[in-house]
Amino acid sequence: MADNDPTGDNDQTPDDEFQRILRDLLAGKPVEGLPDGIAIDPAQFANAAGLPNDPAAIAALFSNIQQAMNAQGDGIDWSLSINNAKAIAQPKTLEVTDAERTAFDQELAVAALWLSEATDITELAETPRLLTRTEWITRTMPTWSQLAEPVALSISNALTSAMQENAPEEMRAALGGASKLIRNIGGALFATQLGQVVGQLSQEVVSGGDIGIPLVEHDIATLLPQNVAEFGDGLDIPIDQVRLYLAVRELAHARLFRHAKWLRLHLISAITEYARGIHIDMSRLEEFASEFDPSNAEELRQALTTGAFIPAKTDAQLSAHARLESMLALIEGWVDVVTADATRRLPKADAIAETVRRRRATGGPAESAFSTLVGLELRPRRLREAATMWRRVAEVGGAEARDNLWDHPDILPTSDEIDAPELLLARLGLIEGAPTDDAESEFDQALAQLLSDDSSDRPVENDRGGIVDDQNPDAANGTPDGGDDPRPV
Repeated sequence: MADNDPTGDNDQTPDDEFQRILRDLLAGKPVEGLPDGIAIDPAQFANAAGLPNDPAAIAALFSNIQQAMNAQGDGIDWSLSINNAKAIAQPKTLEVTDAERTAFDQELAVAALWLSEATDITELAETPRLLTRTEWITRTMPTWSQLAEPVALSISNALTSAMQENAPEEMRAALGGASKLIRNIGGALFATQLGQVVGQLSQEVVSGGDIGIPLVEHDIATLLPQNVAEFGDGLDIPIDQVRLYLAVRELAHARLFRHAKWLRLHLISAITEYARGIHIDMSRLEEFASEFDPSNAEELRQALTTGAFIPAKTDAQLSAHARLESMLALIEGWVDVVTADATRRLPKADAIAETVRRRRATGGPAESAFSTLVGLELRPRRLREAATMWRRVAEVGGAEARDNLWDHPDILPTSDEIDAPELLLARLGLIEGAPTDDAESEFDQALAQLLSDDSSDRPVENDRGGIVDDQNPDAANGTPDGGDDPRPV
């Protein structure tokens, strides 16, 4: 294959040979040794990766792959995600104007005062930040990559195994020494796709806590004025009320994570631990590869975006997912309740809150893409139940009892207590006893009847403390010999 060697050097290593094949494929050239001289159409390849059919996006994708091929390390280069996300957001990003800064500064000051009336959790140490879409990408990408890395590594390793096991005999020698190269390329594709998702999300989110997880480190409250304005479009609600309501929500979210210093690490660790359990179903991947038409890039894109290669969750994953859902519901439910209490004076607060609930229930296209990419729903399904539970605790024990439950993970409400708040109130000593269902009531009645039936076989005390003896009634006076009781009556 010296004709394909630009250097004229025939002593190529397997890695060199494999890189040459990939370069030819990515350049759209037929490759010697592959069936029918298969080549890659750059536009179809970009479509399969979830990118728009845009020359600049395609050029960036192939540049990323080339960069991965030349990388010396064995990890994922997350700068690809940042660059791709910014390339998507930049053309539609507006800078924060002086007028917006003045308006938000005033509304954030009012929001902080109102919030302090609704909760005893202290104010933030850092001044809230107003971010553009690209600034939001830069600040949140470390968290996105932390959440996505376990799945990215799993996919890269799966690609390596699949290619080595299913490659034609004549290519296996070249693939044998190129596993690191394949992993790097798989990681680059995943990082590029994550950048696509985050770039789209930057056009949808209104604040740092909008997704429900703490994306911005150091408990800093952040708002995106451009997206807040777009959120308010068409609501027929004064924009100053929209800004004020969203400011209260964001401050409540940031205050919670500052107060419960364990919460962010606890939540992020739980998500990444769950993601590590996700793997690729090799049998599905092999079946797809055997029937895949290289000219149909849409088929590959559908398989990637619908999670077709990710098997059903295991029992351990289902349990972990349920715990995560409960935690996310507790966070969002608390923020909802505190925000509602703090915005009682706001005329359109209920209408804005309903818009937030509908938006959260449906999610956006980018959020759905992230769910497929990482295998985790970010919107808790038990939000209303959690909000009802938090409100019930505040009604009975006050806001202090409600907020003190965030002091330590061991005292947080359980899943059962979210569904039955009276159980939580009983545990906290705010009410007596705990509710019982019909089955428990029947059991208690049966137990009482059993004890009543057995009472004839046990000694019975009279009103003086003596033992009633059926064989010797005189002994019931409490004296050893059955004589008169010397104690006064």
